[in-house]
Amino acid sequence: MFVNRRLQRLLAAAGCMLAIPAMAKTSPGFAGPLTVHLRSDRMTLRMAKAPQLYLAGTINAAAVAQVQQLLQSGRLSPGTDVYLDSSHGDVASGMALGKLFRNARFNTHLGAWRSGSWRASGSSALPATCLDACAYAYLGGVYRWSPSGADRIGLHENLLPDRTTTAPGTPPPQQLRDYMASMGVRPVYFAQVSQLVMNGIAWWNTEKMAPWLVANNGRLPPTASYRKAPGVPVLTLTQEVRGNRSLMVLQCASGKFSLTARYVQSDSSAERLAPRTMYAYFEVGKQALGMRQGARPKADGDALVFTRELPFTELDTVLRAPLLAARIEVMGSPVRLGFWLDPSVVAPQTRAFYADCQALQPGYVPPPPETKPAKRSLWKRIKGVFK
Repeated sequence: MFVNRRLQRLLAAAGCMLAIPAMAKTSPGFAGPLTVHLRSDRMTLRMAKAPQLYLAGTINAAAVAQVQQLLQSGRLSPGTDVYLDSSHGDVASGMALGKLFRNARFNTHLGAWRSGSWRASGSSALPATCLDACAYAYLGGVYRWSPSGADRIGLHENLLPDRTTTAPGTPPPQQLRDYMASMGVRPVYFAQVSQLVMNGIAWWNTEKMAPWLVANNGRLPPTASYRKAPGVPVLTLTQEVRGNRSLMVLQCASGKFSLTARYVQSDSSAERLAPRTMYAYFEVGKQALGMRQGARPKADGDALVFTRELPFTELDTVLRAPLLAARIEVMGSPVRLGFWLDPSVVAPQTRAFYADCQALQPGYVPPPPETKPAKRSLWKRIKGVFK
């Protein structure tokens, strides 16, 4: 089922070395009993918008119960940022902790606890190491932030999800793959970030974690919802980035469809920006559509909104594109505003919308119903038995 990857890892080693933090500068990871530090002071909540929970030490059943108790106390809220630093524990508990993170809508980072006086003391913060159970717990974050600096994350080779045998005292490989899939991480994608093995540990290539969707850096996969009104099929594509949900709304008509972008501003600056917008347009793939055509965006609550009409013949291309972007040019700013999403990710959910749009087009002829082959008569079936 899986290709032997030992040769791949050897070939990838040279290219991956630059993406792995220098080992000499990293700590071995905290291995004692789990320690918990919660930072939820007024300044943290104002700057980070959520509590910060630091977990360091062994991840086992007792550690999971400890975090569960803290959650039940009401001191944590959805959006809590969890910082992990652990090199010991059992994988089953790591997955249980990851499920707890996901159900509670927590986000995961790598990071070591620093007291409020660490800057005054002049000491540098130790990097974090997240190994085995910790790595599986990390995958439970709604937002999974790529490690930075000298922080590192990895799995011992016998705990990789693509192995064919079960190591003693560890979950079977299929269970590991199922867990990854339930967290939105495809095992085949994960294989692209864990090719380099050093001293029996597959250290994850931090530069590849976001491109291969092992980390998402605050960006969730797009979702699609279809509402079929009489004669007006409407499809809504939603892209969430760091808690802001921007929308693309497609509505069908005879010979055409409209595409509306709703770009949400996190700081509620839509009213201020709207008068400064020069023009707005969509990109399909890397092709700009009607770059200087159409009305300028308008403010609608916390969002900038604009609509363009396109011929029906372009609908299939839009729905299958790997990139659909809404771009907004603002006077006096070198940076384009807007957002993008990947419609191809939700292609299976958009088929009904496309079929209903197609039925609205002039000259549409519905396909003939499928005909099932006629059943043989009883006599022919009996006759066939004795041939």
